[in-house]
Amino acid sequence: MVLNFLQRIGKSLMFPIATLPAAALLVRLGMEDMLNIPFMSAAGNGILGNLEIIFAIGIAMGFSKDGSGAAALSGAIGYLVLFEGIQAINEDVKMGVFAGIIAGLVAGMLYNRYHDVKFPDFLSFFGGKRFVPIITSGAMVVLAFIFGHLWVYPQYVIDSVTEWVLNSGAAGVGVYGVLNRLLIPIGLHHVINTLIWFDFGTFTTASEEVVRGEINRFLNGDPAAGHFLAGFFPIMMFGLPAACLAMYAAAKKERKAAVGGMFLSIGLTSFLTGVTEPIEFSFMFLSPLLYAVHAVLTGVAMVLAFVFDVRHGFGFSAGLIDYLLNFTIAENPLMLIVIGLIMAALYFVIFYFLIIKLDLKTPGREDEDELDQMDETAVSGDYDAKAYHYLKALGGPDNIQSLDYCTTRLRLQMDDRDAIDEKAIKQNGARGVMKVGKTNLQVIVGTSVEFVAEAMRKRMEQNNMTAPDAVHEPKQQESAGVRSVDKASFVLPATGEVIPLSEVPDQVFAQGMMGQGFAIDPTDGVIHSPVDGEVLNVFPTKHAVGLKTADGLEILIHIGLDTVKLDGQGFESLVSDGQAVEKGTPLIRVDLDFVKENAPSVVTPVIFTNLENEQVHLHQTGHHEHGTTGIVTVE
Repeated sequence: MVLNFLQRIGKSLMFPIATLPAAALLVRLGMEDMLNIPFMSAAGNGILGNLEIIFAIGIAMGFSKDGSGAAALSGAIGYLVLFEGIQAINEDVKMGVFAGIIAGLVAGMLYNRYHDVKFPDFLSFFGGKRFVPIITSGAMVVLAFIFGHLWVYPQYVIDSVTEWVLNSGAAGVGVYGVLNRLLIPIGLHHVINTLIWFDFGTFTTASEEVVRGEINRFLNGDPAAGHFLAGFFPIMMFGLPAACLAMYAAAKKERKAAVGGMFLSIGLTSFLTGVTEPIEFSFMFLSPLLYAVHAVLTGVAMVLAFVFDVRHGFGFSAGLIDYLLNFTIAENPLMLIVIGLIMAALYFVIFYFLIIKLDLKTPGREDEDELDQMDETAVSGDYDAKAYHYLKALGGPDNIQSLDYCTTRLRLQMDDRDAIDEKAIKQNGARGVMKVGKTNLQVIVGTSVEFVAEAMRKRMEQNNMTAPDAVHEPKQQESAGVRSVDKASFVLPATGEVIPLSEVPDQVFAQGMMGQGFAIDPTDGVIHSPVDGEVLNVFPTKHAVGLKTADGLEILIHIGLDTVKLDGQGFESLVSDGQAVEKGTPLIRVDLDFVKENAPSVVTPVIFTNLENEQVHLHQTGHHEHGTTGIVTVE
């Protein structure tokens, strides 16, 4: 229960932390060496100088069960009552962001308890959500009295810890770096970051304004600030991208193409923006040993940055954008590149050695029986379909006590955690599943988690477990031995530009996650059968059709990208499920102009979905008419 409570706090902290990049950008751009617009810096400091009430509002909203504005208002009122009450008792009590956190937590919990309270008719105006600010004010008066008299003691302890952390040199920054990474799997890194970034340390600016926290102090010119931020740049810009390179180098030869694009994408994301969770979650659950090494190396980078007297800071995260933005106000920033190259070498050598030596199952090294084929809904943007699959794999809505989410993960409390189908969860796109405590579960979804979570909530509220029309359960494939397609038995299904699958502007198809094949950029609105066989199924949205040859080879023709969202508009089916077809039989008529206007692309992948030992060979590219032979063979 305690861990779950702390995790909810960590998740709620994301709301106020999300304001930080805007504040930091305004402060930095307004400085003399940038745009020299003082009011812009003042505007940014307006956010940084009022973090306490921002935290109160954000945490109350995040802690409430439905993200209500009434909870947010109650958090603001709660903070004002608490702060002014404490000041009236003892002006020396300085709670900082703790006051905002406490006010937000109390307001959020009281909202969850009293948002639907009912009173007699003559008091009904004050019932429901209107009662929450009232009871929050009463609770904060009591807490103001308690903290006003007693907070001096924990304040002394906190000040002592702060002094040790800020003044213990390399040991302090190293311990913080290790803890920062180790707490990510359970989502509590936001808690320790909040203390370091927004509360520890004070600095008085030239205008006599007192600012708190490592980020605020660094941006406002504190010569002692930046040590607790600088060491992250070598990790996020160099170390973790090098880890991606090591995992790619260690991948099985036949899997390199499938994982190479993913590693390139998440490595660049880390380098440019400092967003590292996609990389960390790619090996965190597959190999905890690598993650422990990563945490230690983060501490090493923090220590090296401190030893070489580097001060640098960020407003969002330690990527190239923040590195360049704050370069001129940093101290010894070029040394971070040297440290970064050292860390890149360490990450690559250590990761590659451990992966190969211990046969760690990082992406691209999974056993064959673990490489379950995903159906389309697992990788598309159809969030309702994903919600359906996740709920089904989690044991249904009745098995979920509570559902929450943070940046990349679902946070759940389960009735029966043993009832989940972990394999099915991963098959439908999750990068990992983590069990915390006795009932808590975290499902690593990625940056689309907010949309998936909201779709799940909608289904849970309606107790709806009806499969969407566009959802098809993955079919179990039977071994069919080696099958082949010669140049004469396969014809081009549409007129247009033939391109390799790797050039499809969609990573799922381009990386071969759906299977081997090629693609067509069609110029003619009729899709024909490329083989003799039968129609396995025409998708309800008519944007895709599955075919099966006499020897069991299955082919998916997916017309356009993300076209499932068109819900059948622009498509006309010319065949039905189970119908026998010959080469050249018209399958689907497409309004190409409509699809071009309403979908990302009309590029049409043609995928062989159930290959085992066979390989697809693309012999010709460029523009061809439908019915052309010699384009593709399968051997």
